[in-house]
Amino acid sequence: MIHILFLFSFLLSTSSHASVVDFCVADLKSAQNPSGYPCKSPVTVDDFVFSNFRAGNTSNFFKASLTPAFVDQFPGVNGLGFSAARMDIEAGGIVPMHSHPGASELLIMVQGRITAGFISSDNSVFVKTLAKGDVMVFPQGLMHFQLNAGKGRATAFLTFSSPNPGAQLLDLALFGNNLDSAVVGKTTFLDIAQVKKLKAVFGGRG
Repeated sequence: MIHILFLFSFLLSTSSHASVVDFCVADLKSAQNPSGYPCKSPVTVDDFVFSNFRAGNTSNFFKASLTPAFVDQFPGVNGLGFSAARMDIEAGGIVPMHSHPGASELLIMVQGRITAGFISSDNSVFVKTLAKGDVMVFPQGLMHFQLNAGKGRATAFLTFSSPNPGAQLLDLALFGNNLDSAVVGKTTFLDIAQVKKLKAVFGGRG
């Protein structure tokens, strides 16, 4: 009997902390805070539909594109704890090492072949070549990458455990900044000439 009363009181306490609103469509005209955007009113069905889940422009240095359906593009996911994106990688293309500080990522293969992997905090490496129908998870905050392992375009749908997962690209962090090249060279064990060459590629200065 005591166990039943304890369970009942636990359920009451947890339910009292549940959300009392069905949804909170983002008011993108307001400032975002740590818990997300304020709710907008009124809302329509269009706030819950994202209609631009198409391939992006892959004519770039990486031969890859990301079409995000994050809260800034899809206000309906505000406060719901997830978001999505579409990734397209041309033959020979890559999505270099990066991390998402705010979310774990689930990659769902749609077409082609992608070699993907991540590095754990103890520097263990987990790599797999994926084909249509495969799903791979990348834990929150860990460095990971994707590269096209086939001869044609590869496409994957991504889901994230946050409406705003954030991203930091390792190459841009190292070579897209204005930190003095000599300091970058010392901390990466690269010669200064190579650092300056990479800064020219990624838009860095110094």
